[in-house]
Amino acid sequence: MNYISTRGAGIGERHTFSDILLGGLAKDGGLYLPGDYPQVSADELARWRALPYADLAFEILRKFSDDVPAEDLRELTRRTYTAQVYCNVRDEENAAQITPLKTLGVEEGTPLSLLELSNGPTLAFKDMAMQLLGNLFEYTLAKHGETLNILGATSGDTGSAAEYAMRGKKGIRVFMLSPHKKMSAFQTAQMYSLQDPNIFNIAIDGVFDDCQDIVKAVSNDHAFKAQQKIGTVNSINWARVVAQVVYYFKGYFAATKHNDERVSFTVPSGNFGNVCAGHIARMMGLPIEKLVVATNENDVLDEFFRTGIYRVRKSSETYHTSSPSMDISKASNFERFVFDLLGRDPKRVLQLFRDVEEKGGFDLQSSGDFARVQEFGFVSGRSSHDDRVETIRDVFQRYDIMIDTHTADGVKVAREHLQAGIPMIVLETAQPIKFGETIREALEREPERPAAFSGLEDLPQRFEVLPNDAQRVKDFVAAHTKT
Repeated sequence: MNYISTRGAGIGERHTFSDILLGGLAKDGGLYLPGDYPQVSADELARWRALPYADLAFEILRKFSDDVPAEDLRELTRRTYTAQVYCNVRDEENAAQITPLKTLGVEEGTPLSLLELSNGPTLAFKDMAMQLLGNLFEYTLAKHGETLNILGATSGDTGSAAEYAMRGKKGIRVFMLSPHKKMSAFQTAQMYSLQDPNIFNIAIDGVFDDCQDIVKAVSNDHAFKAQQKIGTVNSINWARVVAQVVYYFKGYFAATKHNDERVSFTVPSGNFGNVCAGHIARMMGLPIEKLVVATNENDVLDEFFRTGIYRVRKSSETYHTSSPSMDISKASNFERFVFDLLGRDPKRVLQLFRDVEEKGGFDLQSSGDFARVQEFGFVSGRSSHDDRVETIRDVFQRYDIMIDTHTADGVKVAREHLQAGIPMIVLETAQPIKFGETIREALEREPERPAAFSGLEDLPQRFEVLPNDAQRVKDFVAAHTKT
């Protein structure tokens, strides 16, 4: 398996999974993808159907990481995906499944289900990939006697998932940027209450996109990146994306009986990483009918999939909403899909994303390229705060199931794209306790809280507030990596 950049670096060179694991952006500013997507045969689909989650993860991941010894990879996936790690299930009978499928009901002749992805230590789907990434990082660093300083950005869930996955790991420090006072109280407490000496929380005076831009700016300072041994856990990291491919296969097997059936997935989307994994699963041969992109009021992706126009928003134009993990107006992983959409033409991709930086976006409708979107199964929709409240209330009244705000965005948009006879699976993103204010508004009751998180918001918090300035962040990182 060889990896190339969406902007051309690596074509004609050799880059293995281990080569790109610890980094983020390629040297030309692009994102890494396999030179070719591995294909899944009918025999493999049949054999994988009955596998437990850890072994399914091994089978899929080894197609992308042939330079990692098979016995080591199997040990890593079995250590990661256990009922003890993913113990925050609401139905203990399903704990061993890791990602149980919960059927809501049949609507318009279509089975509508939730794929539970938030049973990990931080109650968010980011744990599904991040727990594996922590173990992969520690394994790789120990093998080569190296250290790593992780620089990341979060709009809510990535930060806590990364910090819980990396806390106490040998040879790893985490510097996590988040928008100051723009996460829920629960999300903030999850991150800022950690007192581990290898965890550093930096609250940026701005929005998530500002945090993400700082991470990219630091990654593009190649001298600083090499000197400080900077790596990333944001969804631009390839290992995170490919780890998320696994639960699309698991969800498909749970929703079907035979491998000639098709299903659709709806994915609450901000940075395009989660749904990008679905795109990759589809490209591998998983029988996915539609990939439904659900956005909130920050509807950059919905606008593109409706019109062919990709138009990023300024910080001042980015809404602070009740589904804050999707308050993103510049979708980092979107470049991976555009690369495939344009026939893997790195020169065109480079020009388009130069247009993003210089002009604020690009138009694929007028060029004719947008017509190909349907070949990849993408459709989209948008949700608002009122939609979220109504959907949370409706799902609770109909099915006695409490969902979080981002999952509510997904359910609302999924209902707009139901096809009779084709199961629709909504990817659940988090547990309701993380967004208690909106749950109380919708249901006039407190959200369910796992016992392990009692009193979380009352714990002492440790964080540093910095201005929206990449140099100030670099100075902070340098000052805290001298020991």
